[in-house]
Amino acid sequence: MSDFQIVALPLENFARLFSMDDAELALYGARRLTVDENPGYPCRVSLVDAPIGERVILTPFNHHEVNSPYQSIGPIFVRESAQTATPEVNEIPLMFHHRLLSVRAYDEAAMMKGAEVVEGKGLKQVIEEFFANRKITYLHLHNASPGCFNCAVQRV
Repeated sequence: MSDFQIVALPLENFARLFSMDDAELALYGARRLTVDENPGYPCRVSLVDAPIGERVILTPFNHHEVNSPYQSIGPIFVRESAQTATPEVNEIPLMFHHRLLSVRAYDEAAMMKGAEVVEGKGLKQVIEEFFANRKITYLHLHNASPGCFNCAVQRV
């Protein structure tokens, strides 16, 4: 078994967005929203679903900034009250348990070497299977239906 670490996005990457007004956010391609359902607004910093009534920022994010055909940008939610999550080694945060996920496996050249769609409850097994292949350097987790990036997974 290979140990792994789920890596949340650092709050400092997004803190400036919360001081912007709606017009400034729009120039950046972002929007301020009030959460109206739970689950439904998974925060990529706190790795929890935002509660109803909380404000979040929906913003574009370059989650795979690499020199590879697989570079990618997409929308993410960040909770206004977020603190950067630091899951334990081999821990799967609760927000993944109830989602259909796409797991994408990359090598050291940032080339995709595999992908699998899995119910969140089976995520740990899929991570372990991918990391059993020593050529896989890191994984990305996406919500399978909308395709949005959730987080990276690294070997420990």
